[in-house]
This record gives sequence, structure tokens and C-alpha cells, in this order.
Amino acid sequence: MLEAKNKSKKRIGIIRGGMGDYYTSSLKKGGDIISYIFENLSEKYRVFDILIDKKGVWHLNGVPVKPADLIHKIDVIWNTTHPSVSVILKNFSIPNIGADSFSTVLENSKEMLEKHMAQIGLKMPRCIVSPKSAKEVFEKFGSPWIVKKNNEAKVVKTFDELAEIINSGSSLTVEEFITGKIASVHSLPKFRNQHIYTFPIGNSFGIFSADEKEKLATLTKDLHKYIGAKHYLKLDFILDKRGKVYLLGIESTPNLKLDSHFSQVCESVGAKMHQVVEHILEQV
Repeated sequence: MLEAKNKSKKRIGIIRGGMGDYYTSSLKKGGDIISYIFENLSEKYRVFDILIDKKGVWHLNGVPVKPADLIHKIDVIWNTTHPSVSVILKNFSIPNIGADSFSTVLENSKEMLEKHMAQIGLKMPRCIVSPKSAKEVFEKFGSPWIVKKNNEAKVVKTFDELAEIINSGSSLTVEEFITGKIASVHSLPKFRNQHIYTFPIGNSFGIFSADEKEKLATLTKDLHKYIGAKHYLKLDFILDKRGKVYLLGIESTPNLKLDSHFSQVCESVGAKMHQVVEHILEQV
């Protein structure tokens, strides 16, 4: 009876790992998705861990497997590693969730994101990746600065402190500090009978007027189309005192932690996060 019940469940494979720089972050993202589906949607889905090791060898629940064989073992795959993997899956006609090359590049490169946003008239805080000196930063934009190093951010107010950090030799990014109201807006295609559904601004830093909320929702829908997000998109904005909107960054995989901002906005519209995850899975 248990075997029959398992056969009736849709088989969901989560691909993580892969060669190159995506390996570590993909391991975590994929692991979070595996845990969430297992803990919250196990009545409907059987979840399979598909690991691509650093040598490019694929494993299904720890056993080496050829990508072509997955079509007989998995119904839908959620790819958290390089978008080239999604191309492989598509060649074998395996339905999959994952960001394409364009959105992945924008998500992982501030310079490329800034370049493309400039083409559509949307500004981002100015930044310098791996500056050679504090003078180089100061000549481009003044203090205060946000220094990002090892996934941590710090506000630096003086030239001497900035020089000391840069001279330490660590790889870092220095970003223009803009004061204003911060908002994270999540969007989802084909949800609640909308072509692109935007979740309301909730639990953000600052109180937004109805006009500001509408402005950000419209901008989110436009960016969702421009980026070509197929399954999910999160956009982080800051609205300065003059009402000017800056884009801070994008993410193509939802944070499925129970205390995440995504969980909170789902609750704010009367939806459970697992219902939204199920929607993503069923739309493939």
C-alpha cells in the first residue's frame, strides 16, 4: 500500500552543486528546497537529491546517474546550479524550474545588472568591485560607503577607515550609500489569475504611500518581463527622499525559511508558503 501511495506522488528532483563558482551556494539553496518540500509537501511529492559533483558527475540520491536516464525517474526538476544544466534537461525533454543564463548573470554580477538597468533608465547605487585605493572610490562617489566583504556589509563613514579596509588586501565591493525606504517585492507568474502577480510590500523598512506601492508594483512587473523570469523573482529597491527608485539587487530562488520575508508576504495575502511553492512546481 505504501508503495502504491509513493507511485501516485509526483517525483521532484532538486539539482545542486555543479562545477565552478556556483557549487557552494547551490548546495545550500538546493538543500533548503529539499528540506522544505520533504517537511511540508511530502504528501504530494517525493523529493530526490540530484548532486553534480565538482568533476561534473551526476548523482541521484548518492548513486551516479546519466542525465538522459532522469526522464524515467523524475517528473520535474528544480535546478539551483548553472543554467547550462537546464539546457541539458531541456534537450532530454525533462520539465525543469531554474533561472536562464541572462537572469543568472544579472543576479550574480552587479556590473552587468547596472549596465542593463541603465539601458532601461533604472539607476542602481554606484559601486566599485575590488577597488585599488580609497582615492579611486572617493573620486567616484563620496562617503558614507557600504563595504561588502565575505557576504557581510558595513557602513564606512571616513576616508581613513575605507583606506585601511581596502589596504588589508581582501576582495571587496564598495557601494554608494543611499538613504531612503527599502522594499523587497516578490513576483510570480500566473498566480491568482494574474499574468504576473506581485505580492504587496510588507515588513519593509519605511512606510509607503499607495502611490509608492503602485509605482514599485508596476516597476516589478516591467522588470519581471524584461529579465524573463519564468518562475519567481525578488527585487530589492530603495526609494530616496525625493521619490527616486534605485534597484539594489535581484534573486531568482525564493527563501523558504519559515521566518523569511517571502514567508511573511505569503501570509499577508492569506497564502501559505507551501501553497506558493506548489504553484511553482505545478506551473512547469
